[in-house]
Amino acid sequence: MISWVLKKFGELSVHELYAILQLRNEVFAIEQNCVYPDMDNRDQPSHHLMGWPEGLLKEQNKKLIAYSRIIPPGIVYPEPSIGRVVTSASVRRTGIGKELMEKSILETYKLYGKTPVKIGAQLYLQKFYSSLGFIQTSDIYLEDGIEHIEMLKP
Repeated sequence: MISWVLKKFGELSVHELYAILQLRNEVFAIEQNCVYPDMDNRDQPSHHLMGWPEGLLKEQNKKLIAYSRIIPPGIVYPEPSIGRVVTSASVRRTGIGKELMEKSILETYKLYGKTPVKIGAQLYLQKFYSSLGFIQTSDIYLEDGIEHIEMLKP
């Protein structure tokens, strides 16, 4: 079971922020061997959706297993956006990635209304995002050495 928590940047505890940055670093920098500017000043205006394993562990001992960043309209795209979508290697291929995106979409609608949502997706995940209703809206482009496409959920 997963406990989902959505917070604005200023509401995050230091333990939560550390866990977010740790998971993003483990996957995007180390696993994907990609040097990129993770601290992009988009965290501050965003909401942060965290997936924690349920249990009796104290907050500072829990390991974040799923995360996404919900970015307000006008920051990256005219539409609200979901980014930094990441799951821990320990829970991949269990359906948690899909659950994370479904929850992210729902929370985006709660925050901004039933409006189109735009993402910049790694190309190899196109089929996954298409299964959630996203449609490719751009040609392939390189971002930090990885092929991406823009996708929109109307």
